[in-house]
Amino acid sequence: MRETSGTADVRGWRDAAERALYGPGGFYRRPEGPAGHFRTSVHASPLFAAAVAALLCRVDAALGRPAVLDFVDVGAGRGELIRGVLAALPADVAGRTRACAVEIADRPEDLDARIGWRAEPPEAVDGLLFANEWLDNVPVDVAEVDGAGVPRLVLVAPDGTERLGEPVTGAEADWLARWWPLPAEEGLRAEIGLPRDRAWAAAVGRVQRGLAVAVDYAHTLGTRPPFGTLTGFRAGRETTPVPDGTCDITAHVALDACAAAGSGHGTPRLLTQREALRALDITGARPPLTLATTDPAAYVRALAGAGAAAELTAPGGLGDFGWLLQPAGLPEPPL
Repeated sequence: MRETSGTADVRGWRDAAERALYGPGGFYRRPEGPAGHFRTSVHASPLFAAAVAALLCRVDAALGRPAVLDFVDVGAGRGELIRGVLAALPADVAGRTRACAVEIADRPEDLDARIGWRAEPPEAVDGLLFANEWLDNVPVDVAEVDGAGVPRLVLVAPDGTERLGEPVTGAEADWLARWWPLPAEEGLRAEIGLPRDRAWAAAVGRVQRGLAVAVDYAHTLGTRPPFGTLTGFRAGRETTPVPDGTCDITAHVALDACAAAGSGHGTPRLLTQREALRALDITGARPPLTLATTDPAAYVRALAGAGAAAELTAPGGLGDFGWLLQPAGLPEPPL
């Protein structure tokens, strides 16, 4: 229920989510990690890590197979993706790869010693910087149109109760006008993605030569949802977002705005995950039935792989995720 006044400890959604997710005792510092609450492409199948490994190999070739090849996993969770990528790399590439996980949580005790662990990306990256479902957890403020047709900041209390605050002004208002214009209709909402644009531009700026990739729930200018996408996740279920540290707080990403913010570092390209994975030979095609006769065990393995690939590329599901590719020092993305 929306309040129009009150004395509750209210603040903008960006500030509230920052504290709830990343503050002391926040959601992303919990011991179970994100995998305890929701399933990403990384958790769906090892084929996803294999595809990222294949992309890293393409970057390696485009860079002329350097003596040291960086792989930086931004928003690494508990290291699930970076472990899988290293395991999937050919030995000659793995031996030259300098792997670094970027995450605010403490380093897992069982993590391979070859993997660096830090809270910020390295200053200089020559290779692949990969951010899987990171930008959707960069907190943003929410705007809502009031009865007079004015977009105002949405304020929220620790129990999730909302009320409207001051009108949106300054750079945030400029961002809305450019990337998510709100008609003067009461109740329409938008997430102000400016912090994500800045976070992505900063990350891309670390890549001296190679490729930066962001993979996330996404929408573009022509498909913005009229009431926003802010939501919560707890124990595998979608739930009402409450900024008390007990649930994830997430919102889809305006990837086209992020692309423009990072375009000074390289020409961006936007793909769906389905398009990207198919270009990396993850197709979901069923194996030929003749294989069941000549090699039944191989047929069963191939059929299982096809099922996993189908989930990763499915329309209406993981296949609709957006992939933003921005090369640096390369003529074009190697994908």
